[in-house]
Amino acid sequence: MNVKLIISILGIIVFFIGVAMLLAIPFSIYYSDGSLFSLLGSSIFCIVVGLLTWFLLKTPAIEVNTREAFAIVTFAWFAMSVFGSIPFIVSGKIPSFTDAFFETVSGFTTTGASILTNIETLPKGLLFWRSMTQWLGGMGIILLSLAILPILGVGGMQLFKAESPGPTVDKIKPRIGETAKVLWQVYVLLTFVQTLLLILGGMNLFDALAHSFTTMATGGFSTKNLSIAHYNSAYIDIVITVFMFIAGANFALHYRALKGDIREYFKNNEFVFYLSIVLISIFISTLLLTISHNYNSFSTAIRYAAFQIVSIITTTGYSTADYEIWPYAIQFILLILMFIGGCAGSTGGGIKNMRILILLKNGNAELRKLIHPKAIVPVRYNDKTVPQDIINNILAFFVLFVTTFVVATIIMTTLGMDIISAMGAVIACLSNIGPGLGSVGPVDNYSHIHLAGKWILSFCMIIGRLELFTALVIFTKVYWKI
Repeated sequence: MNVKLIISILGIIVFFIGVAMLLAIPFSIYYSDGSLFSLLGSSIFCIVVGLLTWFLLKTPAIEVNTREAFAIVTFAWFAMSVFGSIPFIVSGKIPSFTDAFFETVSGFTTTGASILTNIETLPKGLLFWRSMTQWLGGMGIILLSLAILPILGVGGMQLFKAESPGPTVDKIKPRIGETAKVLWQVYVLLTFVQTLLLILGGMNLFDALAHSFTTMATGGFSTKNLSIAHYNSAYIDIVITVFMFIAGANFALHYRALKGDIREYFKNNEFVFYLSIVLISIFISTLLLTISHNYNSFSTAIRYAAFQIVSIITTTGYSTADYEIWPYAIQFILLILMFIGGCAGSTGGGIKNMRILILLKNGNAELRKLIHPKAIVPVRYNDKTVPQDIINNILAFFVLFVTTFVVATIIMTTLGMDIISAMGAVIACLSNIGPGLGSVGPVDNYSHIHLAGKWILSFCMIIGRLELFTALVIFTKVYWKI
């Protein structure tokens, strides 16, 4: 394993973090919020450390191998979170390193879990940086660096495979750098369009940008204590609901749709499954909210039901209502959606719709084999037979996901959390959602959690963002075997 190569690439990523911090400075100056020197000093520090690391340890042109890719991607998220937390600590707004690290991990992993009890007291510059951590983490800072690595003489296909969410990697272009650029172009375009629509809805530029960043990243950080409920606007709810849904779908499909092939959406089994789950969940939830008289009209019920359903399944985590006072049946639906998550190739977290669909198809195939033992019953996805190794990988991922959830929940209960809150906190962090159940519900935060619990949940956020295998493989014997 080329340790120098790994550290030098981490240096590039830290450099990117420092440059990104500079984008928050104009807002700090405009609002005279006192965060200028914290942001500028932190930015310069990250840029200097990143450049020194790269220049001192850079190696001749080389292709990153699989083992090195796993190490780079996993340690990158820790490095990003450590260096990204510096402005919060230096400014004194989040003086505890654990809390600052937790908040930044939550940002880069697009989780949206927060320890802040009064978000609106944070300086605008730091609020913008907080939102930007989610926007960078959404498409993946690794994916961004892939557009630069070829210029520096470093190949990146293995890095792309290790970082990209989902059980398969969709290469839109023959060159990995071109694929990275195309995906980022789609990401930026959608962010720009949403920003314009939110401004038309009455948001100022700062709030529109911040919320567009965290919507397209399915992150959920808001600049307001009440999240999107602060605006009490049906128009804003609709715009954000639509863009959360878009962000929860495969970005390769968006690229093809922008090229004029909209039919690709409905040819894709995962997208149809994703759309079906969303519509069915909204219908049932609206019906239950209407019957239970939580809202005065059907239109109001569907507005709030649609927003929360899409927010949870896409793992965005915005809120316009306290779903913990809704009927228990709806809360159970939301819990199931927390596990499912978005689509492969989206910025969403969770198990992913593709995996769930293939698991259901495989279960159906096994039932058919019970009746016809000698029959060959293939599992088909998008009109192609799914190889058995992919099915085995998905089954292993599902078992590992559930096992991690159970173990982490047990640990959180030993730290003093009640079982509902522990389950809610773990699945909210493991699926990168943010709000959970119990004491970490949509109107609560994570400030009260035990110090050790915050580190456990931070770890859950990172391995959840990296889809478990990428991060956990580093802890196996075979990884370190020469």
